[in-house]
Amino acid sequence: MCLWRLDRKNNIMGSENWMKSAHDQKQPLFSFGLISDVQYGDIPDGHSFLGVPRYYRHSLLVLQRAVQSWNNHKRHKFVINCGDIVDGFCPKDQSFDTVKKISGEFEKFQGQVHHLIGNHCLYNLPRNKLLPLLKIRSPEGHGYYDFSPVPEYRFVFLDGYDISAIGWPRDHPRTLEAMRLLREKNPNEDKNSPTGLVGLERRFLMFNGGVGKEQMEWLNNVLQDATKSKQKVVVCCHMPLDPVASSKEALLWNYDEVMSLIHRYSCVKVCFYGHDHKGGYSIDSHGIHHRILEAALECPPGRDAFGYVEAYHDRISLYGTDRMPSTNMYFNNV
Repeated sequence: MCLWRLDRKNNIMGSENWMKSAHDQKQPLFSFGLISDVQYGDIPDGHSFLGVPRYYRHSLLVLQRAVQSWNNHKRHKFVINCGDIVDGFCPKDQSFDTVKKISGEFEKFQGQVHHLIGNHCLYNLPRNKLLPLLKIRSPEGHGYYDFSPVPEYRFVFLDGYDISAIGWPRDHPRTLEAMRLLREKNPNEDKNSPTGLVGLERRFLMFNGGVGKEQMEWLNNVLQDATKSKQKVVVCCHMPLDPVASSKEALLWNYDEVMSLIHRYSCVKVCFYGHDHKGGYSIDSHGIHHRILEAALECPPGRDAFGYVEAYHDRISLYGTDRMPSTNMYFNNV
């Protein structure tokens, strides 16, 4: 395991004694597994547009080792997949069977599995076929939902491709809204190209998306209810919401609007993301921890990127494996 943390007092990274000291504390309220960006494909290895190697077949082995590790732990209540279980280069005549195959690997975990929608998922299948395979039961093809594993905590799963040029039918109002935004914000013929875009404007790419009005209203109601119930909230989204943790090109289109809403409440403590494969971590001005998970896809043979989380009253501790660093996240206002 690779161990590091950002010390909340002096911002010093490190300490090999952290894992031991964390285990010396009282027992967690619950624990769960984490992984992101498996992006499996039965295709030869390749590279990202930045030249980073991608290991499409090996990512299946990373997932299988993760499931075995989670099952061996025997106490995890659930697993969260932060999106992109199948790669966009998967042959389209194999998409349904491949998504079904990888979702079946997740289901070998002896507990609940909660999926997030990613852009590569939507490259392969439209929502009406994808959501049933991932067992996301939301109305009208939406992929946002929430649940409480224990009374003290609530998990909120955002649909970052609510407003999107992928996944919805071409004439769907959400597709048309996304294309209007992309034409306004990105002058390039290739809407996946950030050429000429400056700073945070580089997020306006077709492989990203946004959270729509109805989902914002839903999120506001959930956070109101969590506040009344005195719950700590963990927000999960495929795309990051914090520009300090994330590459500019990976951010949710309206991350600022979503975070402005979240910052109205003190219940949100941690946000988990995928999408930005290199990973990342930050603590924002309101004390919310933002943790981007390292991609399983970018693990060369024999390497891994997955982990599990232990949740306490005053912190969430991520125990990462190999390429996924461990992170101890203490809460403000506990």
